Parts: sequence; structure tokens; C-alpha cells
Amino acid sequence: MIRRGVDIVVSGAGLLLSSPVIVLAMVAIRLESPGPVIYSQRRAGLHGAAFDVLKLRTMVDGAEHVGAGLAVDANDSRITRVGAFLRRTSLDELPNLVNVLHGEMSLIGPRPTLPGQVDQYTARQRGRLAIKPGITGWAQVNGRASLPWEERIELDLFYISHRSVSLDMRILWRTVAMVLGGSGLYKGPAGGWKGEL
Repeated sequence: MIRRGVDIVVSGAGLLLSSPVIVLAMVAIRLESPGPVIYSQRRAGLHGAAFDVLKLRTMVDGAEHVGAGLAVDANDSRITRVGAFLRRTSLDELPNLVNVLHGEMSLIGPRPTLPGQVDQYTARQRGRLAIKPGITGWAQVNGRASLPWEERIELDLFYISHRSVSLDMRILWRTVAMVLGGSGLYKGPAGGWKGEL
């Protein structure tokens, strides 16, 4: 109840305060390339329940159907100039606050994954679905997409077993540093999962 209350208050305030930034980003996206300014993708949430995660579009419209598909690398030609900036600053994730407000996500937790990824989970890895997915999490601040997928899952399982107010505060503090540094955005040679945007 307390966590949900915090999620509602913070996501509502975050949307209100960031609305001018979101509007400017939407205008910039629309001016640079045709297509919708909001990108939605079906993800697996609490206990595997499906929902549509919302982001500001950072790639050309229909990017998942061309080139490398859902896999994205640092020099991917499908990423727009505006999109590169939004990704580097993590501003593309601001619409996730709508998902938090709707109760589909939390501020802190494992990042929501594709149903195809969940289908490949072992019984142990399915423990990652025991809590709501988050905008940021323990795996996010310990390497993000640069980590091998199995290692990210283990970090998420660690968080679920040890989550506390103090750990959440550490995650929030490290998230700020990560966003400012722009590290771990892309999977690189060893990290990530082949089906991840």
C-alpha cells in the first residue's frame, strides 16, 4: 500500500513537472520523422500479465520490422538524431510514468520484458515476475543492457529478495548518476538479449 501510494504521488508529480519536456520532445520527434510520437510495445508485467509499455519514439517508424529487428546497437542507423538524444538522457522513458500511474509498473523493479523472453525463463528466473516491473532497478544501475541477460535476471532476483527502503534509495541515487553519464544504454558484444529494444 505504501509503495503504491508513493508510485502514484511520484509518477503524478513527475508527469506534471515533465510535461513541458515531453511536449517539446514530441514536437521534435514529429518534425524529424513521420509516424507516431509514442511507441508502445507489449511487455510482461506482474506474474507475466501482458501490458503495453509506453516510450517516446526514438527510431524510425516501424523499425522493429527492418534491419536487426528488435535488437538495437549504439550505431543503429534506425535511431533518429532526436532519438539518440532521448536515449542518452533516458527522456524516452518518461511515458513509463503513465504505466506507473495505471498500476502496470512501479518506480523501482525489474525492467518489463518481452513475452518471448518470459517464454524462455527457467522456473527460477520466473521469480523475476513476482513484483511489478519498474522504470529503474538493481540491474539497471549495475550495468543495464551491457550485461548478459542471465546476469541481469540474477541481479533482479537479488533485488526482489533484499528490497528495502535503503536499497531503493541506493538505486535512485545510482540511477541519477547513470542517466547523467549515459552508460549501459546498448548491449555491446556480450550483453543484452537478442529481442530487446
